[in-house]
Amino acid sequence: MDDPRDRVLDAALMHVPFDGWSEETLRRSAKDADIPLAEARALFPRGPVDLAMAYHRRGDAGMARRVAEAEMKGLRYRERVALAIRLRLEAVDKEAVRRAATLFALPTHAADGARALWETADAIWTALGDTSTDGTWYSKRATLAGVYASVVLYWLGDESAEHEDTRAFVDRRIDDVMRVERAKSALAGNPLGRALMAGPNMVMSRLRRPARPAGFPGSVGGRR
Repeated sequence: MDDPRDRVLDAALMHVPFDGWSEETLRRSAKDADIPLAEARALFPRGPVDLAMAYHRRGDAGMARRVAEAEMKGLRYRERVALAIRLRLEAVDKEAVRRAATLFALPTHAADGARALWETADAIWTALGDTSTDGTWYSKRATLAGVYASVVLYWLGDESAEHEDTRAFVDRRIDDVMRVERAKSALAGNPLGRALMAGPNMVMSRLRRPARPAGFPGSVGGRR
């Protein structure tokens, strides 16, 4: 069925390069989609920020579909993560993301920007089949959110052919994370390191992922 939200969002992409994610874009998009402005405002109660968040979530959904269709057999896990990040970038328009980054940089919308990053990290791990339920669920997403944020900033300024420089940057950032993970493994294998990490590890083991994986809060002690 024809979804009015999708119609407004599709129309918005024609105006975002000129007017950004703004009230003007919402008004023009509603008119182009032949939807009353009052209905458009009901569909996107916070106006431009809800419109931008809807576009961001569309990108997450597009990435998930592409990951499901991709041939992952034979790829190392780090290569799968890198591929998912590239597919996420390919699912969106660069100028629309640039304008969204400007919007989310405003203090009033910083929390929305953080939520968007977290949701993307969660969407990537979920698409890759992550089954963690303890503190690892949080650490994986927090780490990937940081990686993805830096990748997006690099990608927005990348003018190389087919974004080859961004691909190399993704690989370098994941290598950085892998070095940290190897250091953590070495620490865990050291008796003194195990003693030092006993407290933090106990806390992490008691954390549980939230009942709704896309949300921020979690629970402690096994409650969900």
